[in-house]
Amino acid sequence: MNERTLQRDSVLVEVRDHTRWGANPEAIADLVALVLHGEGVSAAEVGVGLVGEAAMRRLNREQRGVDAVTDVLSFPLEEPGEWESPLRSEPGVADLAAQEPPRLLGDVVLCPRQAVRQAMAEGTPPAFEVALLLAHGLLHLLGWEHQERPGPMALRQGELLSGFDWTRLAGA
Repeated sequence: MNERTLQRDSVLVEVRDHTRWGANPEAIADLVALVLHGEGVSAAEVGVGLVGEAAMRRLNREQRGVDAVTDVLSFPLEEPGEWESPLRSEPGVADLAAQEPPRLLGDVVLCPRQAVRQAMAEGTPPAFEVALLLAHGLLHLLGWEHQERPGPMALRQGELLSGFDWTRLAGA
């Protein structure tokens, strides 16, 4: 297992790679920070795990009751609507985001082999699929849902990824 903790501004990212996919932890941390900053989160801690098919199937079975490999799972530590900055809630207080305590958002776990399989089926590059899944998982940590209306979340993922060089995600 390869484990690295990286900091991007006030975003702390713990990357745990249990695979042989060749993930670039630096690029993963860059993408996490890009998504969080794009969503207005200035300080946070997030875990990103890359696991094999057996581990992902077990997690999916234990957490969702589905006995199958899935591409990405999110494990938020916050309840939807739970977090509000104490600095922003006081009238007349300027945006002091840099002084806010970090949000402990939770973990995103993804299965690169499943991502590669999906990419091949869709005719997209595997690293792009991993970027899309990581952005998707992070948005779930922030409370985004897509059960009723998948469109807004999918559009937001595309917007966030438009300025990111996803080719850096693999091969380090």
